[in-house]
Amino acid sequence: MMDMSNYRISEEEIKKILNVYFEGGRLKQIPKKEKKRMITLVYISKNFQKGKYYNEKEVNEVLKDIFDDFVMIRRYLIDYNLLNRNKEGTRYWVVDP
Repeated sequence: MMDMSNYRISEEEIKKILNVYFEGGRLKQIPKKEKKRMITLVYISKNFQKGKYYNEKEVNEVLKDIFDDFVMIRRYLIDYNLLNRNKEGTRYWVVDP
């Protein structure tokens, strides 16, 4: 898990990074640098409602519209503790910070 509080990031810097990596609401590529990747993943995670449970198909449907390799994005969201899932992988939810 990576904590955004480790970085000093201005709103302007966030907008600049998102403008580089997103076009028309779609992620062009996954950033290699950790800080930029975290910013893009936090942005993507905002497509999910807090307090709502999703099944894997629903998560995939949201992520397909954002990036072709939606499985990788789903994995990153879990690895970065932005989404959580049950042991069976049948329920997903937004992690409360």
